[in-house]
Amino acid sequence: MKRVLVTGGAGFVGSHLCERLLEAGNEVLCVDNYYTGTRRNVAHLLDNPCFELMRHDVTFPLFAEVDEIYNLACPASPIHYQFDPVQTTKTSVHGAINMLGLAKRRKAKIFQASTSEVYGDPSVHPQPEEYWGNVNPIGIRSCYDEGKRCAETLFFDYHRQHGLRIKVARIFNTYGPRMHPNDGRVVSNFIVQALRGEDITLYGDGGQTRSFCYVDDLVEGFLRLMNTDDTVTGPINLGNPGEFTMKELAQKVVALTGAKSKLIHLPLPADDPRQRQPDITKAKAILDWTPTVDLDTGLAKTITYFDGLLKSGAD
Repeated sequence: MKRVLVTGGAGFVGSHLCERLLEAGNEVLCVDNYYTGTRRNVAHLLDNPCFELMRHDVTFPLFAEVDEIYNLACPASPIHYQFDPVQTTKTSVHGAINMLGLAKRRKAKIFQASTSEVYGDPSVHPQPEEYWGNVNPIGIRSCYDEGKRCAETLFFDYHRQHGLRIKVARIFNTYGPRMHPNDGRVVSNFIVQALRGEDITLYGDGGQTRSFCYVDDLVEGFLRLMNTDDTVTGPINLGNPGEFTMKELAQKVVALTGAKSKLIHLPLPADDPRQRQPDITKAKAILDWTPTVDLDTGLAKTITYFDGLLKSGAD
């Protein structure tokens, strides 16, 4: 039995990861400050004697007896990370420093949840791990993009300087149950708008593309990467290479919900990437990992979750 720390563990992805770690027979210490996560996401785990929940902000040091660390703490949607951009950068950078310091003291293996946003608005398509990116360092998205890029730098410097065992995953657009209904991301936006009978908002012409990975597939990739030998550090892309335009996604949501929603267009936000698709060649070769949940199946499960959430009056 390993004692595993998950920062951001009460968040959308973190709560699913905590579940899987417990199912595998581990003790789990879930740490979250509830900025975007919620206790509701892990309420069903509280009676498990191997699960512990702690309210803590990773920008402050944490001392705990752990064998492995998954560092997921950081708001991941533009609405949330742009609300307090200075704190977003602190969460990525100070949070990484604090978790790396803990890993160094404990000689623990540590996983960094990085992001496809390190590629910025890419000039290479699809994006392989060798691509250095096209990021605006002073734009409204920079607090997240550059914060995550700096965190990767810190992880690899701790690895080179201190011999720390690191794993870095670059996460592409992920969706599924427990997404925040007001996080401003397209899947949650479109589903909530459709279920409420509202018009669906497309930014720009709706021709920009994204690749959507269901959360169960992503977590499986996390576990496989963490369980590789110490020579594998990453970064490794984790995402579904199936590419869809925003208009296609909106049409799928309308069809699956049976909504009468119209599609309306608003101006494209600054620095919004036109294309996003992972090259998962490394994940296939090194982790024997490939996504198994297709978009229609994953959307149906996510719609069921949001339908129940809205009917319960929760936000």
